[in-house]
Amino acid sequence: MKRTISVMVGKGSVSHNSRIFHAANTDPERSHLNLSYCNESIEQVYHGLFDEALVRHNEKQTRNDRVIPDYYEKIRSGKQEKPFHEIILQIGNCDDMNAKTENGELAKTVLDEYMRFFQRRNPNLRVFSAHLHMDEATPHLHIDFVPFITESKRGLDTRVSLKQALAAQGYKGGTRQDTEWNQWVSSEKSQLAVVMERHGIEWLKLGTHEKHLSVLNYEKKMRSEEVEQLENKIDSLQDTTQDAQRQVNDIQARIDHLQSREYLINLNVDKYDTAPEWQLPEPNKLMSANAYKSRTIEPFVKKLKSVIRSLVSQYLELKSTVSDLSGRLSRAYADNERLMDRITEVEKDNTKLVKTAKDYLLIQSVFGKAKIYDVLSRAKTDEQIQKLSRQSKSHEKRR
Repeated sequence: MKRTISVMVGKGSVSHNSRIFHAANTDPERSHLNLSYCNESIEQVYHGLFDEALVRHNEKQTRNDRVIPDYYEKIRSGKQEKPFHEIILQIGNCDDMNAKTENGELAKTVLDEYMRFFQRRNPNLRVFSAHLHMDEATPHLHIDFVPFITESKRGLDTRVSLKQALAAQGYKGGTRQDTEWNQWVSSEKSQLAVVMERHGIEWLKLGTHEKHLSVLNYEKKMRSEEVEQLENKIDSLQDTTQDAQRQVNDIQARIDHLQSREYLINLNVDKYDTAPEWQLPEPNKLMSANAYKSRTIEPFVKKLKSVIRSLVSQYLELKSTVSDLSGRLSRAYADNERLMDRITEVEKDNTKLVKTAKDYLLIQSVFGKAKIYDVLSRAKTDEQIQKLSRQSKSHEKRR
């Protein structure tokens, strides 16, 4: 028996996954067959994971605007990280592993065995909601988790980060297609395939045969992959933005340090006005002018020159460093703004692609697969004919 493996990015509707409400594609009479592994409050999970780190972070802050009252709200309302992520795993499809058949029960057994070792295998992905559904057409598994890292050098020492959490588990990003996420998904597919093999199911890898899928399913799959790539791109841009912000913070801290040194120098300069050792004593009435010059004036001038040289050296050092840091700070702010604009653009593209995917599903539900296949096939044929016609005209003009 050969079956495919599907791993999709879920929307993270915990209420739907736990069946607090039912969608149109669920059969409530079969919901008692579902398996629920955990269903914790995400707010409580955040308290358990990050409260101690949050206290340590806030104790170090000297400015009120850098104190974080609630870490979950900061992540939820921010744009740098998602509060949690969801994956959906499925074996086969509604034709070969239907939930109402023996093969459906076999899929349930395999997914259940896979799930029971998921958390042990992924220590940096804190699972708080996981459900295996048997009340839809094909058995599938929803896993919701919070990715986190410890011993971070910036922000909270324990904080949310998908990219760094996967890196901590050994997945190092390479090319645009070989991201940490793609490497991890590939590894999880392999883990699921091992469990399938124990139950007599071989992993059917579609590979290049995917081009022979129906036009509708192939187009839907391409849209889903584009959405996933954009989400990964957003994660990468957000990490880059965080790095840029860290550079801004480091530069600002150095400028603050230099300003404190400038204050200390000013204090030292002020003491030359009042300190007794820096006041020129009155000449003794019996002392000659030459004696006064050699014993008092010349040593004083020599001492004064030494101090002036030191002050000039420190001033030039401060001036050069402040100039350099100011330039770097300006460039860092500009890079940060540019990255934020890019993230906004990618998020807009992502929203458009998600809407396109929903439109495909809506069209399919209204007209049916066969009708859509026919329309798309004719449209692609017309497009190919027009393309050939344009190429022919262009060739004739060149002749």
